[in-house]
Amino acid sequence: MDIYESLFSPGYMLNEQIASQIFDILPEQGPIVVIMDRDGNCWASNPELFSNLNIGESFLKEFLAKIDDGAEPVITQVNDTSIIGSQLVAEQSNCGYLIIILPQYNPESTLINIDLIEILLNQAGLIARLIEKNHLFHELQMKQLSLCCQGETSSN
Repeated sequence: MDIYESLFSPGYMLNEQIASQIFDILPEQGPIVVIMDRDGNCWASNPELFSNLNIGESFLKEFLAKIDDGAEPVITQVNDTSIIGSQLVAEQSNCGYLIIILPQYNPESTLINIDLIEILLNQAGLIARLIEKNHLFHELQMKQLSLCCQGETSSN
């Protein structure tokens, strides 16, 4: 798959819109939220802070493999940062992964707040499903409009 194909694929565009909606509602000093698709594309709410964490590729692959194994949410600790991840799925699309990074959180503070973290994970899934439904509805409207226009030109 070349770069242009991935940039204009429906999955890429869906993740772009999901990321935009989620990142818009995050507080400035809030958690870092990362969306990763299965092709390696990555959207981070704070790209600079995310890159400063220096999360290695091997760590990330292992982390995502745990999510794929069904252990959700996956919670781990890297130095003084808690990392929580789960799959990000809509009704018809597997968008990849949602990762929440909590700097200066220890394992105890993460577990104390796990209910709030799970709410954030679930809200991201809800946003993904609503955006996907909106896309499907728009696509259906365009098909109907196309059929109507074809019928009008045929009868003229």
